[in-house]
Amino acid sequence: MILKEITPTRTVYPTRVPIEKLRLMLQSGERIALRLMARTRALRAAIYRLLFGHRYSREMRTVAAGRIRYLTVQAEQTNDLRSDPILRRCIHRLEKGLTMRPRSPVFALDYIAETIDCLDAALRRADHSKDELQWAIDVLAAYFLAVDEVGAIQAARRRFNQLLKTEIASRSIRADPNGMSPKDHDETTRADVSFDQLLTLFRQRKSVRWFTQTPVPPELLHKAISAARHAPSACNRQPFLFRVIMGNTDTARVAAIAMGTAGYSHQIPALIVVIGDFSAFEVERDRHLPYIDGSLASMQLMLACETLGLGTCPINWPDIEARERKMSIELDLPAHLRPIMLIAVGYPDPAGKVAFSTKKSAHDLLS
Repeated sequence: MILKEITPTRTVYPTRVPIEKLRLMLQSGERIALRLMARTRALRAAIYRLLFGHRYSREMRTVAAGRIRYLTVQAEQTNDLRSDPILRRCIHRLEKGLTMRPRSPVFALDYIAETIDCLDAALRRADHSKDELQWAIDVLAAYFLAVDEVGAIQAARRRFNQLLKTEIASRSIRADPNGMSPKDHDETTRADVSFDQLLTLFRQRKSVRWFTQTPVPPELLHKAISAARHAPSACNRQPFLFRVIMGNTDTARVAAIAMGTAGYSHQIPALIVVIGDFSAFEVERDRHLPYIDGSLASMQLMLACETLGLGTCPINWPDIEARERKMSIELDLPAHLRPIMLIAVGYPDPAGKVAFSTKKSAHDLLS
């Protein structure tokens, strides 16, 4: 009988979990937690913040910083503003009241005194936007003509009349209730543009990633931004800014922060960083408005560029803390400002290809 040498078997335990396996385990755990939270109404917000809230820490800090600045402006009427979001909101609320059918003979009792406070502070700022002041004064003039003289309205009218004699007169501004106040629809500006012409412009606009190295004239960007400012925004607060960067070296460096620009960022002639201003809002429920309003304005800006012979490419901004921090340092952004998206701008290279990008049909989008 031949005896075979038997080698004892030994179980080998791995000293560490492979990275890919660990990633899959974390994903599986997250899916289980998300399913639980979707079914557990009372606990889901708390559990989600505990497990994954760090992903939204930048937004929470930005919203908090914005609210602090908003309340500081309201309490101290700071002097470093060219535009006051509180004044803009109050005046837009008056506009809506003036457009109601039927129009109430008494409205705005709870905020008319605040409106006059904001106007008084704005008139004392040497650099405050004259267009904003004219708009506020005209709407207030129309308001006081339209409402009954009761309580808070009577006191506000007296203060407004006093400002007319002193601060407003010193700026050579005349109150015109028919000026920048609400108009009949038929009196508003009408465009001689057909649907087919507009649709052609929409189809013409493509995301351009290849540009000639002809510098973009600053005056064209100014014209495009002038068109973008006519986009709608909540209570006309326009909580966004456009930071323009010129020159291939600088644009390439900033575009690289956003990711997704590898291979073409080195030849972008001009780059616009669209920035959300969270100091325009008092309450957290409005925290999404800078993204919405900034995007509405950005679309109008890109269409305006198209009519000026400029190509554009919207660049997605990722919600990644390290990149948020890098962009904040690069642009020296205070805590209440946050990037929304980037837009590459330049003269399209005739030989540069653009994606066809078939869109969903109206049937697929309509319900």
